[in-house]
Amino acid sequence: MLSSDTPTTAVPAEAAVVQSTARGWQSRRTRRRVGAWTSHALLLVGAVVMVIPFVWMVSTSFKAAGKTFVYPPQWIPDPFVWQNYPDMWTALPFNHFLRQQHQDCVAGHVGAVAHLFHGWLHLRRSCAFRRPRLLPRFIATLMVPYQVTLIPTFILFSKLGWVGTHLPLWVPAFWGGAFGTFLMRQFFMTIPIDLAESARMDGANIGRIFRHIYVPLAKPALATLAIFTFMWSWNDLLNPLIYVHELTGSP
Repeated sequence: MLSSDTPTTAVPAEAAVVQSTARGWQSRRTRRRVGAWTSHALLLVGAVVMVIPFVWMVSTSFKAAGKTFVYPPQWIPDPFVWQNYPDMWTALPFNHFLRQQHQDCVAGHVGAVAHLFHGWLHLRRSCAFRRPRLLPRFIATLMVPYQVTLIPTFILFSKLGWVGTHLPLWVPAFWGGAFGTFLMRQFFMTIPIDLAESARMDGANIGRIFRHIYVPLAKPALATLAIFTFMWSWNDLLNPLIYVHELTGSP
């Protein structure tokens, strides 16, 4: 016989708690699945939108002349004109274009090392950059549109006699731009000053500290800068059109 203080409703109460917890987990799992499917659907739509221009470009490259703008659009060429690619390489000196473009990109990569040295100089020699008034002015030069300096730069290169050559395409990389200098300067500030002070106590001069401490540690930032430099040089179409006048000399 059960005593008067025995909890007769304990088992049903625990079952209700378990059922409520199970329903909560199932509801959260359903919401998580719905969110995942929605995210994947949106990503799939975005991927299709991004791929369509590339598919159209490849399809158009195999079409015959005059069938590019036919309506309705023809996604599958009929017939496939495989001769378009050999004709392209013979119509223009693309081999020379690619070779010259690679040379300019490599020269721009070498010029990116100048940003490394400039960033070190700004950190080491120019203490004024730590003042709040001068640093924003330096960063503000990044907001100046390229079109504003296009004509003065052309006049400068014209007076130097560089118009018609490839020098304006890669020599400015050695001058050090605001973006590269600021990027390297900010990276150098994350390196503990204790490393340089320890090396100085061991008798290392400034040049040795720069070569053996800061340069090896700056490889990630320098690789990032090299990628940006390559992209800017490879995608640059305006400067070759302005400074290189002959077809055999344009990249």
